[in-house]
Formats: sequence, C-alpha cells, structure tokens
Amino acid sequence: MSPGDPGRAERRRRFAEEARAARPDLATLCLLVAAEADPARGEAGLDAAQAELDRLAGELPFGLTEPRAWARALADLLGTRYGFHGTPGDYRLLESSLLPDVLRRGRGLPILLSVVWIEVARRAGAPVYGVALPGHFVVGFGAPDERVLADPFAGGGTLTEADAARLVGGVTGAALEPSMLVPADPLETVLRVLNNIRAWAATRPERSDVSLWAVELSLLLPAHPARLRYERAQVLVQRGEFLLGAAEMEEYARVVEAVEPTTAESIRARARAARARLN
Repeated sequence: MSPGDPGRAERRRRFAEEARAARPDLATLCLLVAAEADPARGEAGLDAAQAELDRLAGELPFGLTEPRAWARALADLLGTRYGFHGTPGDYRLLESSLLPDVLRRGRGLPILLSVVWIEVARRAGAPVYGVALPGHFVVGFGAPDERVLADPFAGGGTLTEADAARLVGGVTGAALEPSMLVPADPLETVLRVLNNIRAWAATRPERSDVSLWAVELSLLLPAHPARLRYERAQVLVQRGEFLLGAAEMEEYARVVEAVEPTTAESIRARARAARARLN
C-alpha cells in the first residue's frame, strides 16, 4: 500500500468482496477500478457516478417491453440526447476505461460505453446484458430468439447478426460463432476492462504504476489467468522491486512446473537475474 493512498487496502477489500458476491454489481466493480486510478475521487465521487446512472435511468420512458423498443430508447437517450459515443482517439486515453470519466465525457471504449448502457437499462428494468465480441464489446437486449444487439460505441445503433459477423471478421478474420453472443457476466466484463487498462499501460513504461494496480485487481477476481502472477512479477522488477518480483516469479514457477518444466526453469533463471540486479 502506498503511503500516499491510505484507502487502498479498504478499496481492494471491497473489490474482492464484491467480486465474490452471489450477484456481483458491475457498476460498483468498475467504480472501484476507477478509484484505484484516482484515489482522490473518494467515496463522494463514486456515489455521484451511481447517482448519475440512476438519473439517466429515470429519463427512460415507462412501459417498454420489446427488446427493440428498449434498444431504441437507450440509443435516443444516451446516443442522441446525451451524445455518448466513441472515436478511435479514445483508445489512447486511460480515462476511456474509467466509468466516472466516461459518464462525465460521454466518450469511452466500447466496453465502458456498454457498461453505461447496461447499468442505465438495468435500473429501468430492461432485459439487458453485455456481449463480448472479439475486439468489440456490444450490448444485447432480450432472449436469444428475439435478441437485439446495439453498439454504444456507434451511439447505440442496432446491429444485425451480419453486422456482428463483419465486426468479428474484421478483428479476427474468423466467422461469428454462437458462443460469441452468450451474455457476458460482470466478472468477465471487469476482467476485460482491466485487460484493456493493462494493454494501455504496457506501451507506456512510465505508467508501470497503472500496470501494477490493474494486474493486482485482476488477481483479486475469483477466476483469472494464472499467468497474471508472472506478469505482476515482471512489473515489480520493472519498478525496481527486485526481491518481491523474484519471489513472485519463483512461486509462479512452482505452479507451472508440473505441466511446463522447461518454462518453470526459464522463469527461475529470470528470478535469479532479478536478484542479481541488487548486487
């Protein structure tokens, strides 16, 4: 815990607790991610973001039942009236992955704009969920047999399955699979948000602080790739915390040794090299 951030331990306790709840709250998890990026937001800042989601939900019309009507109402409110959308330039900004900033700016990455759509719609009683297409997160309304997809990055315009297939093909070169349209649960969504933050920081060595807290929050999720432990070790070494990084590498080597002995030995060699940097 940084001496300049006395609230970090409590935030992380809350994040881990929410992640293990029977029904994790997506907005709360995303707001705790944002608080990690800027502790000065404080509890008041997080409460203000929740209140803004409530306010927006209160502006949706009553009596909607059909998925297409819900999708149209969200696009009219958020996309048209409030101008929520994304642009290629938003990928260069950390703020595009932080829910309070996306609410303030009306701009963000596809997944964070989708979180706004989901949380506003959910509060109003819509049958809404995230859809984690490869490379482009969108929103779904209704059951599979009547599903309507919307793209908040494009202001909430609806997508046919052919449109979704073109999005997937443009990113992966592969065909759209039915499994890609399965609703994403809150923990999958938050892990993907953190993956985006880690990717942003990975190209900015001067922001290793962001790399570290993003990987540490990812490790608090009940299900996460084991390799994140090795990534944390690498970031620690990058930040000059050689002993901590080496110890983490050795622990990860123990985890993978049974199935990847060559990899384990290579990691142990890197741990020894990290320790040697202290001499």
